[in-house]
Amino acid sequence: MQVEHVLLLLVAATAAGWVDAVVGGGGLIQLPALLVLNPGQPVATALATNKLGSIAGTSSAAVAYLRRAKPDLRVGLAAAGLAVCCAAGGAVCAAAISSQVLTPVIMVVLLAVAAIVVLKPDLGREPRLVLRTRRRVAAAVLVPGVLIAFYDGLVGPGTGTFLVIVFTAVLGLDFVNASATSKIINTGTNLGALTVFAVQGHVLWAIGLAMAVCNIVGAQAGARMAISRGAGFVRVVLLCVVSALVVKLGYERFG
Repeated sequence: MQVEHVLLLLVAATAAGWVDAVVGGGGLIQLPALLVLNPGQPVATALATNKLGSIAGTSSAAVAYLRRAKPDLRVGLAAAGLAVCCAAGGAVCAAAISSQVLTPVIMVVLLAVAAIVVLKPDLGREPRLVLRTRRRVAAAVLVPGVLIAFYDGLVGPGTGTFLVIVFTAVLGLDFVNASATSKIINTGTNLGALTVFAVQGHVLWAIGLAMAVCNIVGAQAGARMAISRGAGFVRVVLLCVVSALVVKLGYERFG
């Protein structure tokens, strides 16, 4: 790769780490950068190298949130354990399922997320008291740990955003603490998918490790900003990320 392309990738990794730490969706920046700036590589290689950078930033953000926010550790750790296996399963299936088939479905889900956030302006601004029944807690573990984790290994765009919405809607967390909890599961999904890609020999380790360092820098800045500025700030970033994802997926599928 040319030096200027490497530098642009590192800038993209820093920005991706920031976005991922605030509300998820850093792959919106990092994955296209890998595909554009390193043409000719297999898509699986770009996905694998993206996961290497992402896991460093996500785990770093999780540590930052643990120190300053209140993630739901009971739910987060249980879901993360499932997420490692389910994301690995998604990565194994990635070559067998066309993303063209899934894109319209993902767009509909993202638009539903945006509608919920817009039509319910109080959602996630403050913690809500909810009755934590066994069914509700089970949903908060199984939906992120199985369904969303499998999706992350299979395709990936919007995983962090989906996690934030689940924890806000199901557990009544505010956006900051929902984002903090989501980082625990997202670390598990990245680990599961990265393990499969590494075994298959798809990871570009040199550039991936450099991107990982930049991801950590961006993630630390993003986590601190989310905590200091609060749920309102996270809500705005969430809407921006969802809108950008819808536009990107729509362009790729129909443009």
